[in-house]
Amino acid sequence: MSEVPGDAVERAQVLRQTLEQHNHAYYVLDAPIVSDAEYDQLIGELEAIESQYPALRTPDSPTQRVGGTAIAAFEPVRHAVPMLSLGNAFEDEQVLAFDQRVAQTLRGAGQLNGPEVAYFCELKLDGLAISLRYERGVLVQAATRGDGQTGEDVTHNVRTIGSIPRRLAAHAPQTLEVRGEVFMGQADFEALNQAQAQRGEKVFVNPRNAAAGSLRQLDPKVTATRPLRFFAYGWGQCSEPLAPTHDQVLDWLSCLGLPVNQAEHALVQGAQGLLAYYREVQARRSSLGYDIDGVVYKVNDLAAQKTLGFVAKAPRFALAHKFAAELAQTKLLGIDLQVGRTGAITPVARLAPVFVGGVTVTNATLHNEDEIARKDVRIGDTVVVRRAGDVIPEVVEPVLALRGSETKAFQMVSQCPVCASAIERPPGEAVARCTGGLFCAAQRKQSLIHAASRNALDIEGLGDKLIEQLVDKARVQSLADIYGLTAQELAGYERMGSKSAQNLANAIAAKREPPLERFIYALGIRHVGQSTARDLARSFKTIEQLMAANQEQLLAVPDVGPVVASSILRFFEQSHNREVIEGLLAAGVKPQAPELGRGQSDFAGLTFVLTGTLPNWTREQAAQAIMAAGGKVSGSVSKKTSYVVAGEDAGSKLARAQSLGVAVIDEAGLQRLLGAPE
Repeated sequence: MSEVPGDAVERAQVLRQTLEQHNHAYYVLDAPIVSDAEYDQLIGELEAIESQYPALRTPDSPTQRVGGTAIAAFEPVRHAVPMLSLGNAFEDEQVLAFDQRVAQTLRGAGQLNGPEVAYFCELKLDGLAISLRYERGVLVQAATRGDGQTGEDVTHNVRTIGSIPRRLAAHAPQTLEVRGEVFMGQADFEALNQAQAQRGEKVFVNPRNAAAGSLRQLDPKVTATRPLRFFAYGWGQCSEPLAPTHDQVLDWLSCLGLPVNQAEHALVQGAQGLLAYYREVQARRSSLGYDIDGVVYKVNDLAAQKTLGFVAKAPRFALAHKFAAELAQTKLLGIDLQVGRTGAITPVARLAPVFVGGVTVTNATLHNEDEIARKDVRIGDTVVVRRAGDVIPEVVEPVLALRGSETKAFQMVSQCPVCASAIERPPGEAVARCTGGLFCAAQRKQSLIHAASRNALDIEGLGDKLIEQLVDKARVQSLADIYGLTAQELAGYERMGSKSAQNLANAIAAKREPPLERFIYALGIRHVGQSTARDLARSFKTIEQLMAANQEQLLAVPDVGPVVASSILRFFEQSHNREVIEGLLAAGVKPQAPELGRGQSDFAGLTFVLTGTLPNWTREQAAQAIMAAGGKVSGSVSKKTSYVVAGEDAGSKLARAQSLGVAVIDEAGLQRLLGAPE
């Protein structure tokens, strides 16, 4: 390769810096400082230099924003710091309770000096959450939220978004993960849809759908044509200490060249400040130019955030205050039936498209046969539809004044719409069920999704979409077929690259000897949850012994009553269910009998209830430790409860334990009982 002249190197560097300044002014500040013609002249000059000297063409060059070659699939990305969701509030009382909990905790920790908590408030954009990873100031990876732990690699597409800098300011840290939202403005959305319609291509139902679809294009050149925007609102991993408050960190991100929605941020004091911000934003929501579905409150002090910590998958220092449920009227065109994993038949309203709660709704739940009768909803009615935030849309009621003579009452069919097996409604239950079991394709998909889930066989990478493909193509007709999949054939499925396929094949192979309790739970026997599966595994030791058990033997298992015992017997009486298990064993799957842990005999028969936030363990970790020692974990307190393990903000369960005289211990007390080091 010929040596690149020094003047070309210098000119390319100057052009890149100049173009990035213009990009920042145009996309982030919305204040362009040069005309389009001048900008095009500069980008053309840089393209010419890079064409003549390819060694100067860097991944972060402004010339590369138009997108590279199409990629075969999106690779999974494990987030260094989980991308958590937020707890929701819909009523003022929930916001008041949130502020009260925060203030009480911080006051107890000596971290609230004044009378009220200081909060950072921002808009809740209705787009797609993204994590951007910068190393030495250069954008090296972009990933979707996914399930919070693992997202999809969309780096190629994100690099085409003008408001996202490929290189940060010179004082950027060694490593920085930026969290934010990719979205589309309302005017840009309308223009995009008009262009799509003129070309005879897909028209998007709303800006969020358009943003998500644009970002998940396999060809970055398509993404480059879409008017996507980005605002940063948080961070993940960072290699250097952060400023003491949330607003100061966002100011720092802005100084690094990242777009931050500073015009809409506010610092307020206490619950009344939160509610005032909410009402002010709600009043001008329609004039923002982009969709939001609420506002977000965060404790501003980062040390206080750390003290407050997390509950399950959400931070205790933040809250999403969603806008109230929206109602709309539309026509009920028909009622379809969906078949769930356990065979439950759910009526779903098929609606004339209607915009409600920020999205276009075409389907809504009707819950069950009795609900349809109680509401007197008929096919052909004009109905009221409700949607709030992420809640599934539902039919509230028919508009009787608009009911015509052509309406038709709903009648439950006698055969499953998927497999034609008989539909039964057990006495005393509100839900009708398909009797096809694993023979039914609809139940097969849901059963496989359940079996692969984290609390069952925990096969990482075997997601819903892939399972649907495998079943639709008749490659997988039972759980046993999963264990015959190879990396080579998996690579041929949509969105499965060779690396993903090999990782999944390895994950499947690693689950050939699952604990018996997980194996039982994975079968999806109705009424058999994780706790019951654990008791069954300890009582019968092998799957063969469980399959051969009679009702008397099943009733001898702790907490197995007549309903659960009958459900287990019915499951194993079905020949197709037994064939699935026999197929699994023939495929080399060997469920492992439970091992007795230290102190298990002491814990046998003890029932624990976990409440509040523990200082070192998550509730799931504490529950696993208790069950490994032979104990049981319950969700409610009764006279039969042996111990209540209470953490911070224990609440009503602690109060009930005290009223019943149940022993209350803390995490340290539990560790002593377990014989574990504190």
